[in-house]
Amino acid sequence: MSKHILIVDDSKTVRNLVAFIMKNEGFKVTAAEDGLDGLEKLYSCGAVDLIITDINMPHMDGFTFIENVRKQDAYRDLPIVVLSTEGQEQDIKMGMSLGANLYMVKPAQPEKMVRNVRMLLG
Repeated sequence: MSKHILIVDDSKTVRNLVAFIMKNEGFKVTAAEDGLDGLEKLYSCGAVDLIITDINMPHMDGFTFIENVRKQDAYRDLPIVVLSTEGQEQDIKMGMSLGANLYMVKPAQPEKMVRNVRMLLG
């Protein structure tokens, strides 16, 4: 059974690229356009094994999305990877303090992203 990854990013290009990379590695992928859509997909698409999320998104940003996910017992241990253009120290600290397991700055090398995802899925 392949692991299921939820990709949350308002950029269709980034969503498609990350989905393509992950599907090529044998993962099942669900994509969402922003934090609100991400929460809806998380609740409706069955078991998700890992989330890759952007920070800057309309409707609900990545920080708020992570906060909402972490508030719920069912998702407290779900690995979350932030993939964002926001590489400032305070952004990284904020993401990690809200419960992200890993913070990667775009553009991320596909091999490194896959390696990190595999490591988190253990």
